Amino acid sequence: MTDSAAHSEIIETPDDLDRRLVLATQAGLPLHARPWHWLATELGVEPEQVMARVQAMLEDGRIRRIGVLPNHYRLGYVANGMSVWDIPDDIIDDVGRQVGQLHSVSHCYQRPRHLPDWPYNLFAMVHGHDRQEVMEEVDAIADLLGERARSHDILFSTRILKKTGLRIGG
Repeated sequence: MTDSAAHSEIIETPDDLDRRLVLATQAGLPLHARPWHWLATELGVEPEQVMARVQAMLEDGRIRRIGVLPNHYRLGYVANGMSVWDIPDDIIDDVGRQVGQLHSVSHCYQRPRHLPDWPYNLFAMVHGHDRQEVMEEVDAIADLLGERARSHDILFSTRILKKTGLRIGG
């Protein structure tokens, strides 16, 4: 049995409520003190039913995660720099965890190198109010990494790309 076949046996077939939950939340949860209760009212069901369904979808993988997705531009962080690092492969996991925990880094991940033109294998996004602030944060990361970083660079964003997850139609 393949992994995908085994996985499909575990996942329940979505019913009408599951579909309505996804449609109602795919653009985000409402800014409400009790969003699950608000959502239950909108869908005409009990809050416990909404929370149980969402929990089941998290457990079987239909929902991978629920989190905050800040709009950095609206918060005043208009300079966005993807810092890229050449880190020895044997320490990249430890370095990645360390860099990913920094307050200045919103997300950090490993990617393959494309030698000889692209030696970088660690990516860490840094946001700031201006480019100077981003460069200072990247300098601080460079100081933290010391000789563990063989080289690095910063790729600044020049435009905003639409960021959304998968959407289903109503």
